[in-house]
Formats: sequence, C-alpha cells, structure tokens
Amino acid sequence: MTDTATPAATAPEYPQTLGHPRPLWMLFMTEFWERFAFYGIRWALTLYIVAQFFDGDAAGQGYASRTYGAYLALVYATAVFGGYVADKIIGYQRSILLGAVVMASGLFLIMWPNQSVFLLGLSTVIVGNGLFKPNISSMVGQLYGVDDPRRDRGFTLFYMGINGGALVAPLLTGWLASVLSHAPMQQNYRAVFLASGVGMLLSLVWFAIGRRSLAGIGRPPADQAGMARVAYVVIGVIVAIPLVYLLMARVGALGLQWLLSAIFVGVGAMLIVEALRTGTVQVHRVIAMLIIFAFNVLFWMFFEQAGSSFNFLAQHIVDRRLFAGWEFPIGWFQSVNPVAIVLLAPLVSLGWAWLYRKGAEPSIPRKFGLGLLFNAIAFVVLIYALSSLVSTDGQIPFWPLVLVYVLQTVGELCLSPIGLSMVTKLAPARLVGLGMGGWFLSTAIGNNLSGLFAGHVSGESGMTVASALSGFTFSFWLLLGASLVLLALAPLINRLMHGVK
Repeated sequence: MTDTATPAATAPEYPQTLGHPRPLWMLFMTEFWERFAFYGIRWALTLYIVAQFFDGDAAGQGYASRTYGAYLALVYATAVFGGYVADKIIGYQRSILLGAVVMASGLFLIMWPNQSVFLLGLSTVIVGNGLFKPNISSMVGQLYGVDDPRRDRGFTLFYMGINGGALVAPLLTGWLASVLSHAPMQQNYRAVFLASGVGMLLSLVWFAIGRRSLAGIGRPPADQAGMARVAYVVIGVIVAIPLVYLLMARVGALGLQWLLSAIFVGVGAMLIVEALRTGTVQVHRVIAMLIIFAFNVLFWMFFEQAGSSFNFLAQHIVDRRLFAGWEFPIGWFQSVNPVAIVLLAPLVSLGWAWLYRKGAEPSIPRKFGLGLLFNAIAFVVLIYALSSLVSTDGQIPFWPLVLVYVLQTVGELCLSPIGLSMVTKLAPARLVGLGMGGWFLSTAIGNNLSGLFAGHVSGESGMTVASALSGFTFSFWLLLGASLVLLALAPLINRLMHGVK
C-alpha cells in the first residue's frame, strides 16, 4: 500500500498563505469546529452527571470524575485504531469524514436524559473521535518536507488555530447553560450538547468542501479506493460502540487502566518491529519516542484536572462573585486555556524560530521537560491559595485558578504541538498513523489516571479544602521530579534521535 502518512522529503508545491501551505488553514478550521464540539461539552460533563444522575449530591463527584477520565482516555485511546484504519484501510480523508458523522451522532444522543443512553452517546463520540483526531494531525505533517524547518512552527500555528474553537465553545455553551431558562440546570446542559452537535456538523461540511485543496494527500491508493472497504469500517464502528459502552459502564476506570497499559505495550512492540526492518537508527528513534510518551502520561494526568477536580474546585471552593453580585460561569474557566494559547502560541512559535536562527533552540526532550516544569509551577499557585488565602466561608479568590490555567498553558505549548511534530519525524515511515495513535494513547493513559486521581481528591463525600490541598501538593512534587529526570535524560534521548531536531 502506498504510504499516505509518510512526510516526503519534499512536499507538493502548494500555494502559500502567511508563509505556510494553504491547506494548513483549511485543516485547522476543520479542527476548529471539531474542537468547538469537544470543548463545548467538556466543562459540563462532570457537572451534568452529578446534577442529572445524583440529584446534585456531592457524593457523585467521584463517579463523575472517574467517568470523565475514562471518557477522555477512550477518546484518545481509540486514536490508535483510527490511525491504523487510515494507514491501512480507507485513507485519511475518508477516516475524517466518517469520524465526523459518528461524533455528531453521539453528541446528539447524549441529550437523552437516561444514564445508559448517555453512556452510549459518549461511546459513540469516542469511536468517531478515534477516526477523526489522529488523522487530521497526521495530515498536517504531510504538508511539509521532512527537513522543512517550518514543521514545528506549522504545528504550533495549527495548535493555535484549533484552540479558537476551544475558546469560543465554553463561552457560548457556558452562557447557554446559565441564561437559557430557569429550568433545572440539567436541562440547560442538554442545550449545551445540542450546540456541540451542530458544531461537529459544521466541521464535517468544512472538510468535505475543502479537502480537494489537499491535492490527493490522504486519499487511499487507486487500487484500494472502492467503497467496500468503507463498508467494512462502518461495520467495525457499529461493533465498536457497544464494546466501548461496556468499558465505560462495566469495566470502570481501574480496569480500563490495565487495558490501556497493555495496548500501549502492544503498540510500542509493533512500532519497534517495524523499525527493525529499517535498521538501528530507526529502532533508536522509536525508543526515544516511547520514552517521551511515558513522560507525556504524567503531564496529562495533572493537566486534565481541568474538567474534573478543577471544575468542582470552581463550583464549591472558588469565590466567583465579581461585579455587582455577578457570578463568573464555571464553564468560562475552560476558555482561559485557549485564550492563553491564542495569545501565547505566536510568541512561543517566534521564540523557537529565533532560537533556531541562533542555533540554540531546545531539543524535543528539553521542551517536554519545560512543559512538565510549568505544569508543576501551576500547582504551587493552588498550594499557596489553599493554604494561605482561604476565607472564613471556606473559599479562595478567583485569580489563583485563572493563573493555574495560564501556567499550564505555557507548559502545554512547550509539549503538545511539539509532540505531534515529533511523531511525524520519529515514527517508522510506514506507520506514522499508528505512531500518532501511540501519542494519543499515552495521552489517554494520563487522562484516565486524571479521573482516578480526581476521584481520590473528591473522596466519598465531595471535595474539601483539605483534600484539595493534599492532592495538589502531591501533584506538584510528582511533576517537579518528572521534569528534573527528563531534563537529565535529555542528552541520552537526543543521541537516540540521531539528529532529529
């Protein structure tokens, strides 16, 4: 099979816009609407579960956090299979189109106020996202030649663009939930899910119209372009949705952690076996990539407290009263991260470019170490607030949580877009899609751990100042230790990468 994922030594001659291939902007607008859909529901899920299925009882926080973590984990874990489907069966463009249809269906399904149907809807979103998410990121890498110094900057711009959707979605859906009606909040949350479903349909239409600008990139080879292969994948989707539902409803977050870890080992083995066919250099590069994947797990374990423990912190412990009694909507905290990305991503991109010209741009593992370090510093702010700024009514000021999101965003910009670019450089040429799936799988493991950890912070009766302080202190020390270890290992990892920057 022709490898549609492999970044060629020289990419097709695309028209350029703002110094980058024009299809880049089509791809990040497609992802803009997909991220609108994803982040439109992200902030509301745990709050909806507690309100709808536990009648607002704080004892439901632990279950909600574990369910949220499992959902996020499976969203990213299915990227492994979605990447393989695109690599070997139907190509990238068809995978993205099919994934968008399935995701939109799931977003409309979770509106039904029944716990089993809700979990089935989440399972449908998960399967659709697995087909969509890794493959659009892989296609960005194919727009640039292997040695094109704009690749990292292109991924950073892509990352900035897609976060426009993540910025707008919580603002709009948070406003909908707070002002739509005086009905119980769980009914307003269902309007949030409807708006997100519409956003996913817009993503589908945008890509369907704009994909002709890709000049054939992402299409299957001519001898494998028949619709029979698409039909087989559709059957696989129909089978996969109830299997994912069983993982959500029956296996639970702890059992899922063992399963994800086993899959991660299997993916690593497949990548190494493929590398052995090429030679020692490729084996070393895969090992370097897998080491970085392991540190990626820790980053996302604590970064993804945003949708679980940070949500309950904002709801119960943060004083959100700002002007004349107006209360800052909980969902709007989720827009701090994308606002910071939109503002800071150009500066980070320019900073890397300036250091590149000076011959001093940090290597990939050092960038990851900086990402972990900024994540650790963010928890220092929470430790200070929860130990020194608690008012007599048990609340902390508004600003520490905002600052936490900003600091975590700096860490994210050092790590996440660089990770996407890293996979397209280090993965075996024939399995770039699977390598991208492995990247998302490491994120999935971190996300599932985030739910387990958030459930521990909330305990059996809900989050308290004491439980939050204890949990976030642990977060700081683990992240700090991991960042120092990775920075110390950076020279060894750089040697394993054999010149890849």
